[in-house]
Amino acid sequence: MSEGTLTLRPRSSISAAEASNRILIIDDEAGIRESLTTLLTLEGYIVGSANDGEAGLVEIDEKSFDLILLDLALPGQNGIEILGHIRDRQPQLPVIMITAYGTVDNVVDAIRAGAQNFVQKPWDNEKLLADIRSAIARHRAEEENVQLKRALKQRYNFENIIGKSEAMLRIFDLVAQVAPSRSTVLVQGESGTGKELIAKALHANSPRREKPFVPVNTGAMTTDLLESTLFGHVKGAFTSAIASKKGLFEIANTGTLFLDEIGTMGMDTQAKILRVLQDKRFMHLGGVQELQVDVRIIAATNVDLRQAVRDGKFREDLYYRLNVITVDLPPLRNRREDIPLLATHFLNRYSHENGLELRHLAPEAMRALVDYEWPGNVRELENVIERGVVLSSGTSITSDLLPGHLTGRSYSSSLLEHNPDASLFDILEDIERRIIMDKLERSNWNQTEASEQFRIPLSTLNQKIKRLNIEIKKRVKE
Repeated sequence: MSEGTLTLRPRSSISAAEASNRILIIDDEAGIRESLTTLLTLEGYIVGSANDGEAGLVEIDEKSFDLILLDLALPGQNGIEILGHIRDRQPQLPVIMITAYGTVDNVVDAIRAGAQNFVQKPWDNEKLLADIRSAIARHRAEEENVQLKRALKQRYNFENIIGKSEAMLRIFDLVAQVAPSRSTVLVQGESGTGKELIAKALHANSPRREKPFVPVNTGAMTTDLLESTLFGHVKGAFTSAIASKKGLFEIANTGTLFLDEIGTMGMDTQAKILRVLQDKRFMHLGGVQELQVDVRIIAATNVDLRQAVRDGKFREDLYYRLNVITVDLPPLRNRREDIPLLATHFLNRYSHENGLELRHLAPEAMRALVDYEWPGNVRELENVIERGVVLSSGTSITSDLLPGHLTGRSYSSSLLEHNPDASLFDILEDIERRIIMDKLERSNWNQTEASEQFRIPLSTLNQKIKRLNIEIKKRVKE
């Protein structure tokens, strides 16, 4: 055990969720079990213990645990072998290996066998507690994601829509209520918020679910091409019309037609769409025969259609035809509590797609994701996670694998505003102070963590802190 002074949180400050966490210690040394039990009990955990691997497996079979502390050198089957049995029983259960023999081979074997972390005796109490909190929090987020997806699938069949925020839960309820109807739906939201996923969920939960779902990006085509795509044409309708062709309205008959980015549609095309909505009839381009269709329209836009109506760029009568039911998707920055769930969902997907061991986000990387504004919304988050999975060489995605614009800040000196004659040395010193303070804030004023991220010795960082007169704030327990 660490011989340093322990600073333990008062028992009364432990949250209810944290107090319910159960940890199993598997170690053959009675003194180690007793010391760890005391440390963890004072931190608010419910602690069980076993003196060998077989007894530990019995405990795991009979009780529920949130994390296992597993000794490598056990009598009988060693820790690596016991870890394999744990993985067979509960593949996602976090396990931290503890050993007095921290060789490179041992570490590699433990990580390959599925250990979340590897701690060498004698350990640092604060670091061990931080590792435990991190592993349990990550496991809980993954479990919440699985449970949420299962609940959504049972209630709404929303396999690909992730969110537990109040805003998203209200949308799920609205979609579930509206889906069985024949009403036209307008889905509004910034680019990348998942408008097409909502459209698919509406279709999948409607009586039309076995019929076609036909999406079309109306903003990606010229007017002539769009109208030909939507309504079809007869042979000879225009120069390149060498044969008659069905349009998407016919293809989507008895199903759902999703008109994405409808705010970019030209006024003439809008008039033809309005007629289909009103009369359920249309004609092929160049044709004379009216065709009748039964199509549910779901439209989506990332522009303010009310303002477009005021500007004379969108038909008011079409707007009211489309705006029977409105689903307003919030930007990701307004539902930050969904970011860990979404990130875990994409980590699982892209780890599997690339044939890689399941990745997880380091705490500083997750903080960066939650703090970022996400102008590209969920689509941008998905791209960032895919990039991190592909670039990672281990199971942990650290902040250095995230794009620079996501983690970096533009540092400038405010010294010039107050002192235009400031020297270059003073300006650079001011910028250096800002960078170090920012890193300390992001690491919760943990100087050791900050020095590791800067890749400089702790003594060097402390010298800079002293030279720059940086006041170290009290760390907040996470």
